Amino acid sequence: MNVLETKEVSYKYPDGTPALKDVNFHASKGEIVALLGPNGAGKSTLFLHFNGILRPSSGKIMVEEVPLNYNKKAIMNVRQKVGIVFQNPDDQLFAPTVAEDVAFGPLNIGLEQDEVEKRVTESLERVGMAGFERKPPHHLSGGQKKRVAIAGILAMRPGIMVLDEPTSGLDPKGASQILHILHQLNQEGMTIVISTHDVDLVPLYASQVYIISDGHIIKEGTPQDVFGDVETIRKANLRLPRIAHLMEILQKKDELPFDKPYPLTIGEARRKLLKHL
Repeated sequence: MNVLETKEVSYKYPDGTPALKDVNFHASKGEIVALLGPNGAGKSTLFLHFNGILRPSSGKIMVEEVPLNYNKKAIMNVRQKVGIVFQNPDDQLFAPTVAEDVAFGPLNIGLEQDEVEKRVTESLERVGMAGFERKPPHHLSGGQKKRVAIAGILAMRPGIMVLDEPTSGLDPKGASQILHILHQLNQEGMTIVISTHDVDLVPLYASQVYIISDGHIIKEGTPQDVFGDVETIRKANLRLPRIAHLMEILQKKDELPFDKPYPLTIGEARRKLLKHL
């Protein structure tokens, strides 16, 4: 079942500039899907369509196989199903304290105070931010802010979480913490959609990959399918994962017998190297 889908979606900015052009995209229930593309390719614009923040100039957005309706009640309903975490958590965090920020969504849909407090506690525990309830968000580190932003989405109990550049601006430890949280949520059945230009993390987590360039989807498939098309990767101003690039160099420069598709992870590379030693 495709829980999130776009059908021939195009979008023009108010000044008439095209941003998306006939985009077809889908995420199946329980998948981690990655949208790869350079800055300015249209990743963030596409994501803002997924829960009705933007409305397409043409085409359809489908959530759980139902076309998105843009009346107030329908939009509120879809935003409980599809939660979006922005690239910059400062665009999402605005309340005086962490607890108030996480509580905003549940309060906004009319939940009782006891239920709101329960959701705040559970969500902050899930992201490792229990004990920070009274902290002002602007006193937190970048990674902590990102985790609070995720907690705010979790408090709405969505089935789909969409994250725009979830590791952007984070140090390696902070990025690893965020990815661990997302992996755990996915293991529990949540569908995860991420945008990124960090090609090294994609093969570790995603089962389906899309490449967007200049508002077009130019490639889709498994990580092996997508990264096997080296020409398209480089045409989109991206690169191979470091491991795959190393194997490409060993094949071309040192004439080692590493045919495409190149290994994408350390484990895959280790197995291939051992086979040829």
